[in-house]
Amino acid sequence: MTTAGPFVLWLDQAEGGSTELVGGKCSSLSEMVRAGFGVPPAFGVTTNAFWTFMGQDGLTERARELRAQLDPADLPAVERASADITARIEATPMPAAVAEELTRAYADLCARAGIDQLPVAVRSSGVAEDLEGASFAGQYETYLWVTGADAVIEHVRRCWTGLFGPQVLTYRPNGGLAGRDDAPAQPMGVAVQQMVAARAAGVMFTLDPVTGDRAKIVIEGAWGLGEAVVSGLVTPDRYRLDKVTLELLESNVAEKSQEFRFEPGAGVGLRDVPAERQTQPALTDEQAVALATLAKRIERHRRAPQDIEWAVDEDGNVHVLQVRPETVWSGKARESIATGRSAMDMVMGKFMAGAAPASGRQTST
Repeated sequence: MTTAGPFVLWLDQAEGGSTELVGGKCSSLSEMVRAGFGVPPAFGVTTNAFWTFMGQDGLTERARELRAQLDPADLPAVERASADITARIEATPMPAAVAEELTRAYADLCARAGIDQLPVAVRSSGVAEDLEGASFAGQYETYLWVTGADAVIEHVRRCWTGLFGPQVLTYRPNGGLAGRDDAPAQPMGVAVQQMVAARAAGVMFTLDPVTGDRAKIVIEGAWGLGEAVVSGLVTPDRYRLDKVTLELLESNVAEKSQEFRFEPGAGVGLRDVPAERQTQPALTDEQAVALATLAKRIERHRRAPQDIEWAVDEDGNVHVLQVRPETVWSGKARESIATGRSAMDMVMGKFMAGAAPASGRQTST
């Protein structure tokens, strides 16, 4: 299927908030931009671009055929099907019209930042992400510190390839989505976002992820890029605050011997933290309160508990990198929150992912 453009939408455009056009992640970030929150400049590669690409060389038909024949319980067959469609996608050239629009958009993003060859994060933004009862977190792909138009185009293709990974092909939340044999794939948008050279980064929840207490805000952070926290590669500092008064109730500083950061020639990966910083808090108390204030504003804007990825740069500026509805506790009745199970395991479990330091690859959403 060949689809007319647009192939790119800027997240500060109203159309950039359409989940059907740019996917769940881009839609949420677009909402944050238009509400005035500090989101790094970004554009979304639309589902029009995805379908135009898939319309080449019978890719749509082959993907539909594979999914119709797939038995999710037969893991070797799933892996063979995944490898087959992945190889076909990797061998298919990007349509010229899509490549030209991506090249122009990346040049415009560089011009906005005033930086040639601007480093960007290329993040999958699936249309089916963060639907009620279905979260693809940890199953799609993110690539960090990508530079140059050609590399951006290649990593957009890799995000599309991630739609056909074995874990996605077998994912059937509540018996749905993956079981739609009439659909070759859930459409995929892609976010291309200016990288933040983070001094510290992490996640925060507008409720306590251990108890479900909605009167609390919990922040987890570590040195460097936030993917180390999101993926569980490092033990983060943890801050617990009262949502009403913003009083810092608890501060647990972890020993942080490694951080996730970029180094020229080595790419993105875990690096040793200098000894003098390993036991220092990643955030000051004032920064923790400022982040909690931001989280409270975002929750008020979205009218529901949220989990939020954030970064603080070397100048102390706070950036919102991702916002999604909190899904572990929000669906539970408030009177039945108490439980013997650790909710932190459930919450962080949806973020668990591996990293490939040399390429900057990080599984996340």
